[in-house]
Amino acid sequence: MYFSFISGGEIFVVLVIVLMLFGADKIPTIARGLGKGMRQIKDATNDIKREIQETAEKQGIDTSLTQDIEESIQGIKKNIDEVTGSIKRNL
Repeated sequence: MYFSFISGGEIFVVLVIVLMLFGADKIPTIARGLGKGMRQIKDATNDIKREIQETAEKQGIDTSLTQDIEESIQGIKKNIDEVTGSIKRNL
């Protein structure tokens, strides 16, 4: 993961503070709980998206427009990344 606002030293300090607050035996339990929570949120989001798509298809709503828009957005993002990549290399 890339954090532009947090350096390695700051991450280390945060980890030491977490270790002091919760102890070494509690950290795996906390991490496991956070992982399960994130997975549940992701699953719920995917379920909602799937239900919306199924409902739109049942209603006869054309969803190709949204796919075209998403493809256009991805193309624009790719172009922006190409431009900013050369700018970042020059810095």
